[in-house]
Amino acid sequence: MKGVHCYSGGTESTAVYPKVIEILINQGFKIDKISPGINPIYAIKYSATDMPIIGFSKTFDSSFNPESSFAAIMTCSQADEGCPYVPGCERRISIMYDDPKISDNRKDQNEIYKAKSVEIAREMFYVFSKLIIPDR
Repeated sequence: MKGVHCYSGGTESTAVYPKVIEILINQGFKIDKISPGINPIYAIKYSATDMPIIGFSKTFDSSFNPESSFAAIMTCSQADEGCPYVPGCERRISIMYDDPKISDNRKDQNEIYKAKSVEIAREMFYVFSKLIIPDR
């Protein structure tokens, strides 16, 4: 969505879960690993004409993320406990998702991850469409 820039962060830095990368590739995203290691960095493109999103695991207060003038969309069930205060955010929006990891090693794992990816995309599109983005 034009005018919207996305960043991410959690309460701890781990790594992007490989199944997430696999599902995004299957959904048509172009993903390149630009830095290997225990916490790889990915360039994620959803359009041939747009700049990639840089994806890697980090905490919500990482210096990679903006320090002010952003909306914090809290998605995990522990967000209110683990992130009661997000410095610099102008709006806090809670949309809780069940972690698709509950389906790991089951026959329907891919379907669960794909459905969760589509659900998150649909709901984020709605949220972004309601945010007022000032001209820059």
